[in-house]
Order: sequence, then structure tokens, then C-alpha cells
Amino acid sequence: MLIETEFTPIQSLAGGVLIGTAAVLLMGLMGRIMGATGVLTGLIVPQGWPDWSWRAALILGMISGPIFVFALTGQMPAVQVPVSLLMLIIGGFLVGVGVTYGAGCTSGHGVCGMARLSPRSIAATVTFMVATGVTVFIIRHGIGG
Repeated sequence: MLIETEFTPIQSLAGGVLIGTAAVLLMGLMGRIMGATGVLTGLIVPQGWPDWSWRAALILGMISGPIFVFALTGQMPAVQVPVSLLMLIIGGFLVGVGVTYGAGCTSGHGVCGMARLSPRSIAATVTFMVATGVTVFIIRHGIGG
């Protein structure tokens, strides 16, 4: 199976600007890091109403984005997952372990931590980028997925 990645510079730039703006606003207005797993963890185990409410609003925005695209275009954004359910479960487990031991996720380290020039986030980002490249290579060329 051949998997191609479509070149979408305008959409990618717009998405990056929106994510960056949201991260800057959250840090500037609330002093909080916009790491998705940290936001979700705080939503599940809240530290009070003000903490829960901004997290709920952010997650609701993430969920409603595709619905908004559907309302505008009449079709859901195309998402292809070229692996089995078992591979998704294993991948989710590994991501959970990595997030726990890495003290944050790709959005927290890669977007927010790198912008703050955090040495820990720079090391984490380099680590998950290298691990991603190795994983893709092994799955596509070694296992043949």
C-alpha cells in the first residue's frame, strides 16, 4: 500500500498560526502551557472550577473543529489510518508511556517548550522526532505496514 502525504502549505500555515496563537494566548492570559495531554489530564482530575472550565473549553474547541469544517464544506476532514486497531492500541499505549516518562506530549514540548527555549523540551522534541522517523522506517520498510 502506498501512502502519500499531500502538500498543503496554506492549510499547514493556517493551522500552525492558529495553534501558535492559541498557545501564546493561553500562556499570556493564564500562564498555562497548551500541552494536550496535560489539558486532558486536568480535565479528568480537575483542581477546581476555574481550572476545569478553561480545559473543557479548549477540548470542546478541539472536538468542534471538524464539525465546523463539516458545516462549512459539507464533508468531514479526510483522515486515513493505515494500520490495524491492534496497532492503534499499541501505539496509544506507547504514547501514554512516553508522555508519562517524558513529562509532557508533543504539543507541550514541541510547541510551547521549544518556543520558551526549554532545554528539557528541546531534548524531548529531538527524541520524539528521531523515534518517529525510526518507527516509520521500521513499519514501512521492515515490517511492511
